[in-house]
Amino acid sequence: MRIGRWGMASLLALGLALPAVAQTGDAAARREAMLARARAAELPGTWTPAPGDPLSHFTAGYAKLMCSAVFISGMDPAFAQGTLGDSNALAAVAHRMKAGEPVIDRAKKEVRVTTKAGVTRIARLAGDQGCVPISEGDTGFRFTPKAIAKTLPPATTTPWPMGDKPDTSPLPAGLDAAKLKAAVDTAFAPDDALTQAYVVTWKGRIVAERYGPQADANTPLEGWSMGKSVAATLLGVQMQQGVYTLDQPAPFPEWQTPGDPRQAIRIRDILQMSSGLRIRAEQDPEYAYDGRYPDHWYYYTGPNAFQWAATRPLQWKPGTIGRYRNTDPVLTNYLVKLGAEKLGQDYLSFPQRALFDKLGIRSAVLETDTHGQFLTQGAELMTARDWARLGQLYLQDGVWNGERLLPEGFAKFVGTVAPAWAADQRPIYGGLFWVNGDKTFPTPEDTYYMAGAGGQWTIIIPSHDLVVVRLGRYAGERVARENVRRSLGLLMQAVPPST
Repeated sequence: MRIGRWGMASLLALGLALPAVAQTGDAAARREAMLARARAAELPGTWTPAPGDPLSHFTAGYAKLMCSAVFISGMDPAFAQGTLGDSNALAAVAHRMKAGEPVIDRAKKEVRVTTKAGVTRIARLAGDQGCVPISEGDTGFRFTPKAIAKTLPPATTTPWPMGDKPDTSPLPAGLDAAKLKAAVDTAFAPDDALTQAYVVTWKGRIVAERYGPQADANTPLEGWSMGKSVAATLLGVQMQQGVYTLDQPAPFPEWQTPGDPRQAIRIRDILQMSSGLRIRAEQDPEYAYDGRYPDHWYYYTGPNAFQWAATRPLQWKPGTIGRYRNTDPVLTNYLVKLGAEKLGQDYLSFPQRALFDKLGIRSAVLETDTHGQFLTQGAELMTARDWARLGQLYLQDGVWNGERLLPEGFAKFVGTVAPAWAADQRPIYGGLFWVNGDKTFPTPEDTYYMAGAGGQWTIIIPSHDLVVVRLGRYAGERVARENVRRSLGLLMQAVPPST
């Protein structure tokens, strides 16, 4: 199985659990059946590579990751650089070796990296829109950054969950405190797991919390592809507001020419990673590295993510083949932009006003491309507590403080295996959330979760009233993955099932 130079780490980080699959006797037959089904269903056409030099793109990704770590998370540059990881999705060590040291310019709030060929790529802090890679040849952004005001009272004096003031009343009976502590300790050992945050909520209360190097309860940390679930949530909010429905055709302007076959793509297909649009991603079972930049990553470093996504042709009929590709979450964010415009609301402040303010989330930084378009397919940061709040919203079926923010049943939809994935006997993906159908985690099958590269997880376990958040640096992912499994096993012993 050829996965590509950087693909294996990405697959493991994103929850595809290849080692477990490889142990089953019929894994090869199932894989061949999956590939044969995709070949038989494939429509005529060829892949168009993204424009630009791959090394320039990876260098831009390197600058962006360093910018976010230093200027948003507040990390020491040496720690940030040293914990990027060898096979980091956007800045693999093989590419970093072809570039000079990052220049941290605190006056301009930017990071510059120059390749040995003399190409300089810049990522600059765009205020509340996070760190944005500047397009090659440009000197600045192609949008005006916007300050996003928070309308929430101070977190320190506001009780959890709307704030951070702890609940000091006795915990409900049934919790095994010793095993709970052991579960948390396991998530941090050994040190090279590089766990930065671990938060456990039970029955809506924080029952365990610990932080690692250069992080605390107030540190926004990168979530990578957990942001796909953020995009799904924002779209769910607009569904509840009456803007969209799951089964309507996706109303992108680029698809409205009469006879365009993409008019058959429903919003449901996009959320279930089965739109059928043609790009290349290292997570594709068919992927083999050929020296060309996968446009799965181009969405982070190209100038206009929405335009690239909306102009991709079909590879398969919608709803037929499930593939983990960034096109669909990028299109989800595009829908959110169109929905905000339809509501007459400001796009950049829509997430804070319509969702985060409702949940008590104060730290969210949703990063954008140079056109000011959200890239929450994997470019966003929040504190561990804020990730836990988002998980708690799903545990409560989309209701918060008595207000329904997500449509009834939306949580069940995102946590249920998508038909196109089930058809390939891969019970692992729902609606921009992962599903525990292959027992990636030693938790009940009702578990579903947000997952991001480098070992980022927000795990929702309805049968135990649990939300578990683990965040860490990319370099520790391989160690952390097994630690989290062991930690969750202990949590299953520490917390009784819900009655």
